[in-house]
Amino acid sequence: MPPARKRTRSYDPVKTRTAVLAQYGHVRAGVATLTPDQLALPTRLGDWTVRELVAHLGMTLGAVSALLGLPEPSEQDGTLLDWPFAIAADAPAIAAHARELAERHPDPDAHLAAAEERFTADLAARPGTRLLPTSAGALPLADYLVTRTVELVVHTDDLNAAVPGLDIPYDRQALAACTRLLADALAAKAPGGSTEVRVPPYAVVQCVEGPRHTRGTPPNVVETDPLTWLRLATGRLTWQQAVEDAHVSASGERADLSAYLPLMA
Repeated sequence: MPPARKRTRSYDPVKTRTAVLAQYGHVRAGVATLTPDQLALPTRLGDWTVRELVAHLGMTLGAVSALLGLPEPSEQDGTLLDWPFAIAADAPAIAAHARELAERHPDPDAHLAAAEERFTADLAARPGTRLLPTSAGALPLADYLVTRTVELVVHTDDLNAAVPGLDIPYDRQALAACTRLLADALAAKAPGGSTEVRVPPYAVVQCVEGPRHTRGTPPNVVETDPLTWLRLATGRLTWQQAVEDAHVSASGERADLSAYLPLMA
């Protein structure tokens, strides 16, 4: 069953563009320090190497440029909350493209720089209302840029996990947008008001069918930190492991979210 339609949260387009470029800048600075041996390291993304992951990170911006080069759809027929559930179908093509890009661009930093230069030029005269033909339907450019924060933040975490000591930082606004979009996606997938999910300091959502909480302390509460939430939402971490390791606190009979996770896989 597809997730229920919910009203999409609004995002400041200027802040989103700034956040995307800020996180991309953090990635570029980290990638510039990688040695050939580090680029050959495995990642937690199947058989992807760090080099292939870096090539894919260039496509977080390159995808925007590519979509802007296609004819504009006549009307919007998708929403931002459709995107997390649509992206999994693209996984095989995305992986193949990452490998092809890694082979075609032996200099990772040059690849990232070229993608950023084109992205900046393409966005200079494009309004946020410009529709893009994405896998989640026709979406406004401003909305699609929010999805770029998810790609950048989640894959920054993948890079940090793959390369010991790398420690690429997270732009606060990018992390906030990413956290909120995936929290809202959970609320769309598990509609209801019986459980409160808290990801401080960025998001609080109500979800899961059952008696709706109206005031006082909710009977079912889940709380975790932003990076743990992103790992749960994208399948990098299981619910059971997160609870066992005390990265998630869950209280109440409807506080087990394992049936709804991951959202993206």
